[in-house]
Amino acid sequence: MILGIPPLVFTHVLISLLGIGSGIVVLLGFLGNKRLDAWTQFFLATTILTSVTGFFLPARKILPSHILGILSLIALAIAWVARYSKQMQGGWLKTYVITAMISLYFNVFVLIAQSFMKVPSLHALAPRGSEPPFAVAQGVNFVLFLILTIFAAKKFRPA
Repeated sequence: MILGIPPLVFTHVLISLLGIGSGIVVLLGFLGNKRLDAWTQFFLATTILTSVTGFFLPARKILPSHILGILSLIALAIAWVARYSKQMQGGWLKTYVITAMISLYFNVFVLIAQSFMKVPSLHALAPRGSEPPFAVAQGVNFVLFLILTIFAAKKFRPA
């Protein structure tokens, strides 16, 4: 146990937080028209690892997190191809930005959901995860990512 958490769960959470943090840096790079190649590689790698390690966590049935993991891996595969195989040429530039931000959005979505499940003060507000505070948090997350992704896709034009 690490901080009272099983090692696999601790590793998954740590990788997830690194993916979210580096994804925010990449998003800021998009908005500032900066490539940030090393940050991009780190973001894509940690976000892929987040999705993959999520499938090794104990579960008795397929959960919404598994479905988001699959969707995230699809978005990440497209982002990887757009960024590295297609070199962000033509329509692949916007494809890269959008799919990278979709995968970041999914990670933040799960972070919010897990926060409402595990943080006592948030859990008290939405014990079933279907109450208004949870819906508002996820709604704000969605609108914020939608707006930021649109701006990022318009502003990011690397040389």
